[in-house]
Amino acid sequence: MTTTHSTPPPPGPTAPSPSPSSLTPSPSPSPSSRYRITPTRILRSEWHKLRSLRSSWITLISAVVMVLGVGLIMGGTYTSDGGDSDVDTVVLTLYGSLLGQLCLIVLGILMTAGEYATGMIRSSLTAVPARLPVLWAKAAVFTATVFTAMFATALVTFAAAQAFLHDTDQAASLTDPGVLRALAGNAAALTLLGLLALGLGALLRSVPGAIGAFIGGVMILPEILGMLPYDAVERAIMYFPTQAAGALGSATPIPGTISPGPALLALSLWAGTTLAAAALALDRRDV
Repeated sequence: MTTTHSTPPPPGPTAPSPSPSSLTPSPSPSPSSRYRITPTRILRSEWHKLRSLRSSWITLISAVVMVLGVGLIMGGTYTSDGGDSDVDTVVLTLYGSLLGQLCLIVLGILMTAGEYATGMIRSSLTAVPARLPVLWAKAAVFTATVFTAMFATALVTFAAAQAFLHDTDQAASLTDPGVLRALAGNAAALTLLGLLALGLGALLRSVPGAIGAFIGGVMILPEILGMLPYDAVERAIMYFPTQAAGALGSATPIPGTISPGPALLALSLWAGTTLAAAALALDRRDV
């Protein structure tokens, strides 16, 4: 019986064995890093919501039209012998702010309570589980947008009205003492009142409820309290939101109001306290 032996392969180059590192796939960007929640992205999201909603533009443009339109009417119809010579020039020019603030109040409430009405708030808080950054981003976007728009409107309205008032006793310029500060103060007052409304909307989660609470608690309640014959109540009313807002928009001191510094502080505390209460409720309550 013949036994066959296998012939070894001829010597030649041997293929290198793969190293462990070559078997490991190269790392790819983690989805969590690509879609990480950052303050910038939350701000961008809230800005996109604000500018993409028709109601936002309608209310903001309505506020601008109210301030500018009434300012032109006041400037065009003013006469030096009409008995309004003692009215502050900036107050006379920006008298439409009383109507414009109603539009901005609605805008602030719609930014928060409007999402509860449509159910959009569930998507917002699902995307940002920490919740509170959503509220701060809404407040930041609202502040930047409204202050910029209203300050620009105040400058244009003042300049346009002065085209009619240049030969009257209400003639003034931006370089006059207190004028530029009053124009910026008017824009700040409107912004802070809107922030207060934004906080009420987040706290009450209802558009009609927040509007009613603002009108009743912020606009009507001080007028009712002012009927009480007590000096302490009268002094306290000076620090209420609408009264403090009026003091901010005047180039000269108005009798019966506080100075601009305390007025800005009081109005900021009102808005900040309302936002803090809304943040506490948002953090503790279910959607």
